[in-house]
Amino acid sequence: MNRLILGWVVAAAFVLSAGVASAAPGAAASGGRSAARHRAQPVDPAAGDEIEGDDPTVRHAAVEALGARHGSVVVVDPDTGRVLTMVGQKLAFETGFIPCSTIKLVTALAALTEHVVERDTSVRIGRYSSFDMTTALAHSNNEYFGVLGSRLGFERVTRYARMMGLGEKAGLDIPGEQPGDVVAEQPKGGMILMTAYGEGFQMTPLELAALLSAISNGGTLYYLQYPRTPEEASHLTPKVKRQLDVAPTGIDDIKMGMRGSVEYGTGRNAAYDPNEPILGKTGTCTDYRAHDFMGWFGSFNEVGFHKLVVVVMLASPYRGVNGGLASAVAGNLYRNLSEQRYFTADGATRQPGMPEILVTSPCCSR
Repeated sequence: MNRLILGWVVAAAFVLSAGVASAAPGAAASGGRSAARHRAQPVDPAAGDEIEGDDPTVRHAAVEALGARHGSVVVVDPDTGRVLTMVGQKLAFETGFIPCSTIKLVTALAALTEHVVERDTSVRIGRYSSFDMTTALAHSNNEYFGVLGSRLGFERVTRYARMMGLGEKAGLDIPGEQPGDVVAEQPKGGMILMTAYGEGFQMTPLELAALLSAISNGGTLYYLQYPRTPEEASHLTPKVKRQLDVAPTGIDDIKMGMRGSVEYGTGRNAAYDPNEPILGKTGTCTDYRAHDFMGWFGSFNEVGFHKLVVVVMLASPYRGVNGGLASAVAGNLYRNLSEQRYFTADGATRQPGMPEILVTSPCCSR
């Protein structure tokens, strides 16, 4: 009887928690719950980071925003691929973590490109609810993205994931970087586990930062470059990996839902000024492989001359870590820089247009 009750509780939590990964074997789940009863100890996530080539203003804001939480913050210039700072480098360079609901960005672009849905297509969820692309992204509705995953199928989802940079190194000659991984076979629980929860994928903060840079700039997937000295930073030449082969309006279509996430949805902790909009996607789940509670927030701003991509990943064996908390960390970073007028400074020196494509890496032909 006790086993039946426990199974019911786990199943109910799985269905009702947005962005929560599927249940793992009982021993792992039990260990996680036992550890969660202890209070998290403060850490120094920046210990051991190499920062000589960082933008010092962005670095200070990122370190202050992350505080003593166990996690990583990656900030990128989406128009060049330059990594402006990376806090928690050891964690960021690992082989990846479950992406949780941030995988919905891949699912959304794949579904729009394959004409599975349009942005305003209403998908009925249950008896009384329905969502379109904008509201589903804003509220991170798992069932909606499960439906899209079922319509797309395993092969198309994994092909688009690879095209968008998952499963490969995001950086160009960044020492210590390890690639994530793309799921090898469909989970037994169905496509919803892949396309809503990210099960089977291993994603790094760098991979998410590269994908968000491509969404921010309109479809150019850059190699991320992390200069190690100020001189390297001043001579950095942007290098393009490939153009995303997605629907002509696909990126604009998902941007509406990403903005909705911050204005009224799961990422609203990131909002700090309605005149300086942030677009983002949260992720909350448990990585049973690492026995960690995960909180993701991938974002970018669309104001001023210094546009940024900010990825926050939190990982902890203790409860309380989630996408909402990660979005608050990102919001504090944006707010700090805004108060310093970082986004409007040096506007006259910013050059319009996109850099020349110097390196091309095709992927995933149909």
